[in-house]
Amino acid sequence: MKSLIECDKPTIARLAERLKKARSRSEYQRIQCVLIRATLGSSAAEIAQLLGWSTATVHVIHSRWAKEDEAIFDLRGRGGRHHQHLSPELEEQVLAPFVAQATAGGMLKVAEIQQAYERRVGQSVAPSTIYRLLERHGWRKVVPRPRHPKANRAGQAAFKKTAPRAGTRAGAPGAVPAPRASGVPVTCPSSLNH
Repeated sequence: MKSLIECDKPTIARLAERLKKARSRSEYQRIQCVLIRATLGSSAAEIAQLLGWSTATVHVIHSRWAKEDEAIFDLRGRGGRHHQHLSPELEEQVLAPFVAQATAGGMLKVAEIQQAYERRVGQSVAPSTIYRLLERHGWRKVVPRPRHPKANRAGQAAFKKTAPRAGTRAGAPGAVPAPRASGVPVTCPSSLNH
C-alpha cells in the first residue's frame, strides 16, 4: 500500500522549518498533523487524540497533503469585505469634495453624497450603503438641539414661573390632592412584627 506521506529527510526538514514559521494555531496544528505522521509513523487515531481532532479530520489533512503538498498550510483568513463597490481609497476620493464643506460647518445632505457615489459606481445604491460608508470613514451625524422654529420663548418662560411644581405640600395652591384611602385596614405581615 502506498503511503500518503513520504518519510524522507528533506520532507521532514521542510516541515520542521515550516512549523517554526507558523503564523496561527490552525496552521501549526496542520503542520503537526503531517509531521507526526512523517516522523513517528503514528496512526490517524493517535494523531487525532494528540491534536484534539477527529480521526476523519486527520485523514482529510493527510489526503490533501498527498494532493496539494504545502499548499494546505496557506490558510485564507475568514471575513472581510467580499461584496464592496469601491475600495476604501476610492471611497475617500468620493468623500473628498464634501470634506471642505463639512469642515466649514456646512450641512451635508446624504442624498448628495449618494448621488456622487452612484455616479462613481455606475448603479443605484440604498441610503444605508451611504450611512455605512460614512461610519467606516469616521463621519458622524451632528445636529443642532431640537427646537420648534415657531416656539414662543416668552410664553414658555412665563409658564415655567406659574406652573405647579411637583412635590408641593398638600394644602398649597396648585398642589395635586393625594388619593384617599380605600377604607381597608392595612396590617403588617407577621414576619415583620417585632
